[in-house]
Amino acid sequence: PENRNTLFSLSTVTVPVCDLLRPLSGLNMCMSGSATSCEECLLIHPSCAWCAQEDFGRGRTLTSRCDFSQNLQKRGCDSRFIEDPHSSISVLTNMPLSSKGSGSTQYDVIQISPQNISLSLRPGDQTWFGVQVRQVEDYPVDLYYLMDLSLSMKDDLDTIRNLGTKLALEMGKLTSNFRLGFGSFVDKNMSPFSYTAPKYQENPCSGYKLFPNCVPTFGFRHILSLTDKVDRFNEEVQKQMVSRNRDAPEGGFDAILQAAVCKEEIGWRKEAYHLLVFATDDVPHLALDGRLGGLVQPHDGRCHLNDQNEYSASTKMDYPSLALLGEKLAENNIFLIFAVTKRLYVIYKNFTALIPGTTVEILDQDSKNVIQLIITAYNNIRSKVELSVWDHPEDISLSFTATCQDGKPLPGLRKCADLKIGDTVSFNVSVEARGCPPRGTDQRFTIKPVGFKDRLEVLVDYQCDCGCSRTAQTNSSICSSIGTYNCGTCHCEPGYLGARCECQEGEASSMYLSACREAEGKQICSGRGECSCNQCLCYESEFGKIYGSFCECDDFSCARHKGILCSGHGECHCGECKCHAGYIGDNCNCSTETSSCISDDGKMCSGRGNCVCGRCQCTEPGAFGDTCEKCPTCPDACGTKRECIECRLFNSGRLADNQTCQRLCKDEIITVETLRTEDPSAVLCLYKTDHDCVMKFTYSEHASGQSILTALKEPECGGGPDALMVLLAVVGSILLVGVVLLAVWKLVITIHDRREFSRFQNARSRARYEMASNPLYKQPVTTHLVETDFSMYEKSYNGGVH
Repeated sequence: PENRNTLFSLSTVTVPVCDLLRPLSGLNMCMSGSATSCEECLLIHPSCAWCAQEDFGRGRTLTSRCDFSQNLQKRGCDSRFIEDPHSSISVLTNMPLSSKGSGSTQYDVIQISPQNISLSLRPGDQTWFGVQVRQVEDYPVDLYYLMDLSLSMKDDLDTIRNLGTKLALEMGKLTSNFRLGFGSFVDKNMSPFSYTAPKYQENPCSGYKLFPNCVPTFGFRHILSLTDKVDRFNEEVQKQMVSRNRDAPEGGFDAILQAAVCKEEIGWRKEAYHLLVFATDDVPHLALDGRLGGLVQPHDGRCHLNDQNEYSASTKMDYPSLALLGEKLAENNIFLIFAVTKRLYVIYKNFTALIPGTTVEILDQDSKNVIQLIITAYNNIRSKVELSVWDHPEDISLSFTATCQDGKPLPGLRKCADLKIGDTVSFNVSVEARGCPPRGTDQRFTIKPVGFKDRLEVLVDYQCDCGCSRTAQTNSSICSSIGTYNCGTCHCEPGYLGARCECQEGEASSMYLSACREAEGKQICSGRGECSCNQCLCYESEFGKIYGSFCECDDFSCARHKGILCSGHGECHCGECKCHAGYIGDNCNCSTETSSCISDDGKMCSGRGNCVCGRCQCTEPGAFGDTCEKCPTCPDACGTKRECIECRLFNSGRLADNQTCQRLCKDEIITVETLRTEDPSAVLCLYKTDHDCVMKFTYSEHASGQSILTALKEPECGGGPDALMVLLAVVGSILLVGVVLLAVWKLVITIHDRREFSRFQNARSRARYEMASNPLYKQPVTTHLVETDFSMYEKSYNGGVH
């Protein structure tokens, strides 16, 4: 819009303001409002203007002076007399961003730009300003190691005895200006938190067979102020001994608060990153736990270190609350790193959602991975930027749009992640004043990145007064000498009415009544007022205010949500809800905030749905979850979970190098020797690795809502084929096939021959049978005649006669 001073140009579509503010009924919001003065007109809407010209609108109602600027000019109002202020921005201090955090410019490092601006806001008029933030290279780092010295941490104490030298060596790769400090804690030395019997006062481990000697219980003890002499750290740690308390929870939150607020004792530098590493193997006591020991006084959030650098109020005040911890950590620009064992990860992860600028890392049982843990946490901290707002005025609405490294605007977000040191990110901040404070009031607020000392100071003044009001005339002749002439209108003394105070209350005539009807046939003053001296005087209502030229408007007939007018996020103007910034809808119940719809991978509803009223509506079949992040049946489910398998199990793949694996891959991964696929709700996924092996895993959703991945410990790999064996197998197969074919052919021929021979034998046997049993056939008889001298006889032979 014109007359707006912004640091970033925004692409806009030009739409006539009149069209935006003129509802379907054709009602003009400015003219139908209840404004009888210039100041009231400006409060109706930021596009309403007031005409202060004396002879403007003669014979019309008083509210006709309030209209859109272009309408007023068309109706004859000279632009000189139009009161139409706009919001504006003035940059007071804008030093360039630094590129390096060490060297001679160490104390003048600038990580946010601009540093001071002034806003002049007209209520309801939204304006923008830009903020740039850069994580500079080689920035000084102060690290305070706060360790649990309860008995269960004895092996951890042995591990870190040479931590200082090793940690300084590793941190030296990230910054040339590193300082290290040390403190310890156990718990409140009172019942029921510790052993209080006389025999335990000097040695709480008395009678404990596994470890019979330890030091008396203490709340918090500051041992070593921040120093660049890392040998001092090793020396002090060597002197430490563990103690013993009674219950499982520890008094670590007491220690965190003291380490944060005792700035001079700890030695926090203003121009450095402040890292507070909190190492423990158990849960902490929270606010109100102190009442178990009779401590009813809430923590006051102040430093209570005595001459021995011990927490002196341990047995006087309750444990601090999470809100108090978050406030003090942010106030002193401290990044808190929870270094806890694996079983406590979920508990402390929930704490990080309530304490800004806090991360959690998994600590080995004996703290042997503490150096890598600190380096990882430091890199995670340096890889993101998040803006926070301090002293936010209640009558000012702020909304943020982040532009991170990919250059895409992300409405509703005030943080960027996956950054490299030296990257610059931008934020557009929308500002809108919702009302006018008392005259002469100046507001101010601060925008600062979480954990940074740098900040943007914003001074605000309000455009609530009209310039013409400064020349108001009392008892003016224009107002019949019985009223004050101000911005073109008369404000009459009590008992007088009319545009020039020419009427007294109670006068009425038919001439005046006609001017009080919206149209012929309509009720006078819409039936909700009385006509007096050419204008409607609206009745009072217990429900709200009735106003308008013809009493046609009110501020209570708008849509409601759960019984609340305009959902409490808008103002009712003549039957319509005019929503505050950040809300839309007929009853203003729909939030335009989209930060709750952004999934961990930075996508809107994980790319599987739409953000409606601040909540994701999943459109992908099978997708569910707050950000549609769960979808075992989606086509890309296996591909998404594959990246987590690669980076979590094998430290490979796309997520292995940009330090987002732990942030994006929170699913539980179970490794097995043999993968079972009987579960019908589990989806089987497999992919080919770089070494031509096949990795298999299943993806399922537990009833609790947790995603579970079950994967093989190692990919399945097969050996390469032997060429000679393949050749011999092929030749052997050919020979075998040939032999088999010959054998089959021989078998077929043999069977055929045997069948033919059997048929011949059967035919032959049938022939014999027929010769023996044929009645026409008679066997021949052979007779032989032999002559001798003595006799002659006859002899028969079968087969013939001779």
